[in-house]
Amino acid sequence: MKPIRTTNSLDESRVSADPFKQFNEWLLESAGRRAILPETMTLATATRSGRPSVRTLLLREFDDSGFVFYTDYSGRKGRELAENPQAALVFYWPRTGRQVRVEGRVSKVSSKESDIYFSSRARDSQLSAWASQQSRVVRDRRFLEERVKRFGEKYPGRIPRPPNWGGYRLRPSVFEFWKERPGRLHDRLRYRRSKGRWIIQRLAP
Repeated sequence: MKPIRTTNSLDESRVSADPFKQFNEWLLESAGRRAILPETMTLATATRSGRPSVRTLLLREFDDSGFVFYTDYSGRKGRELAENPQAALVFYWPRTGRQVRVEGRVSKVSSKESDIYFSSRARDSQLSAWASQQSRVVRDRRFLEERVKRFGEKYPGRIPRPPNWGGYRLRPSVFEFWKERPGRLHDRLRYRRSKGRWIIQRLAP
């Protein structure tokens, strides 16, 4: 599919002074152009020694306190965040030729927030959270399917949230907005938090 890109440049005089508002504007515009899962993001984490890992997941909510996602706390990303809470997100929308990078510190959301979100999930997704011991080696798929069946029998009604499953919130200290431009002379604007306010700086592509 050929990308459908906006002709707008990324100009310091026209962007919002609030990076969260600017992000929301781009997210909504991407959704309006029928992007498939515009809330898709890439999360990069690293061990204490600096060994990185990266994966794709979905943004579940965001506001001016940060970006929230949910996962198994005992999986690789959870273990790495326990060692090193610094992480980065990337959102890329090829149909509009835009990308946003977000850097910050990650912490767990409250148990109440995790409970509310878990209760909104489909039953099969709730059972999968119990059945999957994320990132561990398993003998085959049948093993996982048997665990799903077992937990389904254990919880015929309401399914409680597993103790090792919940949400994280990344609180940004840096945003970078990227806009594709002709000749690869792309626009890059960085928002950096300093003394309680956001400083906007243009970066060379």
